[in-house]
Amino acid sequence: AEYGKQWYQRRVRGRFVKWPKYVRLQRQKKTLFQRLKVPPSVNQFTMTLDKSTATSLFKLMRKYKPETAAEKKERLRSMAEAEKTESGKKPVVVKYGLNHVTGLIEKKKAQLVVIAHDVDPIELVVWLPALCRKMNVPYCIVKGKARLGQLVHKKTAAAVCLTAVKPEDKNALNNLISTVKTNYNDRFDEIRKTWGGGN
Repeated sequence: AEYGKQWYQRRVRGRFVKWPKYVRLQRQKKTLFQRLKVPPSVNQFTMTLDKSTATSLFKLMRKYKPETAAEKKERLRSMAEAEKTESGKKPVVVKYGLNHVTGLIEKKKAQLVVIAHDVDPIELVVWLPALCRKMNVPYCIVKGKARLGQLVHKKTAAAVCLTAVKPEDKNALNNLISTVKTNYNDRFDEIRKTWGGGN
């Protein structure tokens, strides 16, 4: 046999790679969540909305995307050309920003609150479901802060809410609210006692 011409056998080296720190952290975090007992207030964020309901929710919310910076600039230019000072009725759009959403919940103006399941640190939103329950505002938890961010032209959004919809979408919103109330608001006492992890 000729030396040096043998095929080099490829090995799976995934275990020996020095992974970036953020990869190691997210893997360690996942393992900890599986092994340690997770308190109910944190564990509730694993109970996300089912796929079909989430699809119809995002379909509705896409209709109420806020305007982009370019669209706002164009609108203000056209108003200036027409020499208008007031913009008329307020547009009906998705509201975002944790402080803004919290204020709307406290004033009972929010009709439906949507919270992301992967907010980090979780302390930012861990109290939000309890506030929604106290103020009797329908809320749900969906997968992906990035997905919520797309609705409002941002990278991520911790929570968004709807305060009003057009008359033609009233029925769709009411259906979503009844589903969400059954899955979250009405099950609050059960969710409050359900621990996670500890496998």
